[in-house]
Amino acid sequence: MSKRDYYEVLGVSKDASASEIKKAYRKVAIKYHPDKNPGDTAAEEKFKEAAEAYEVLSDEQKKARYDRYGHQGMEGGFGGGGGASMEDIFSQFGDIFGGGGGFGSFFGGGGGGRGQRVRRGTDLRIKLKLTLQEIAEGVEKKIKVKRNVSCSSCNGTGAKNGTSMDTCGTCQGTGRVRKVVNTMLGQMVSENECPSCGGSGKIIKEKCTSCYGEGVVSEEDIITINVPAGVAEGMQLSMAGKGNMPAGGGIAGDLLIMIEEKEDDQLKRDGNNVVYDLFLSFPDVALGTQVEVPTITGKVKIKIDAGTQSGKILRLRGKGIKDVNGYGTGDQLVHVNVWTPKQLSSQEKELLEKLRSSDNFNPKPSKSDKGFFDKIREFF
Repeated sequence: MSKRDYYEVLGVSKDASASEIKKAYRKVAIKYHPDKNPGDTAAEEKFKEAAEAYEVLSDEQKKARYDRYGHQGMEGGFGGGGGASMEDIFSQFGDIFGGGGGFGSFFGGGGGGRGQRVRRGTDLRIKLKLTLQEIAEGVEKKIKVKRNVSCSSCNGTGAKNGTSMDTCGTCQGTGRVRKVVNTMLGQMVSENECPSCGGSGKIIKEKCTSCYGEGVVSEEDIITINVPAGVAEGMQLSMAGKGNMPAGGGIAGDLLIMIEEKEDDQLKRDGNNVVYDLFLSFPDVALGTQVEVPTITGKVKIKIDAGTQSGKILRLRGKGIKDVNGYGTGDQLVHVNVWTPKQLSSQEKELLEKLRSSDNFNPKPSKSDKGFFDKIREFF
């Protein structure tokens, strides 16, 4: 089943402001909130769908990428895999829900209450260089990434050999501390992560010797990246949960993959088209010939008609790059160049001098012989 357009999900236009997007998301989230629709799996999916849309459209860079590449440009991200949990959503958008995500927190009631905020680890950023062939066809890459993962010795608790932990005396196990300040306008209440336990609500009695109480260790992980066909230089892919795991437990950040294109020795990319400069001798274009030219998928033979002019552009349909949004495939454009030798033997000079005086070798372009700019306009 194909994904719905994110703007359609939230019911906003593409030029909607950040505040309009936020307001629209809150409206949809209230309608399909799990506390309001207990046991309704369809409502839960719509709630997740709205969170996915807001996660992209509320971020300026992700929104720009989505506007350009569509859903394929977001592949592997929070929304790209469709696997965000309710815990992920509540922790990431707690400011909109006004608390831990319970239904009561939407309307100021006491039913939801505020729970411990789930921590999220930092994102990792890497660069991935791809050849033109890999970009054209899509590719699966296995890469080594050094990242923080949950400590296996203590199962991420930070406590040695599974020893118990005490409830934090500062926050009484809530992981949050409130501060009340009296001002001219009345009392101002703020709530922050507990500095004593780091928001976990627990104090470790004896620290794990493997992670020194952090709950995470640095390891080299092999990650498989499925790159869709048609990606471009500077495009960013993301993989949810493949970043760093936070100390003290929580959910891992994302792995952000920046695409770089390796320069090809023969073929040049121009959007979804591929351009190749074909150099031919004067006898070949005058008499006509058959030559092999490289393409992304291998060499192909093409016919050069007698009398072909230098600068002519030949089109090989479907030999370009697949569009990242699935809108067809580009072409390969073969640009014919007539090669002029820089040094001639005395015999060659003599032959050319005879040809110079021939009336047939004097340029007589017709209206059908288009200039450079006319050819470019014709193909683009």
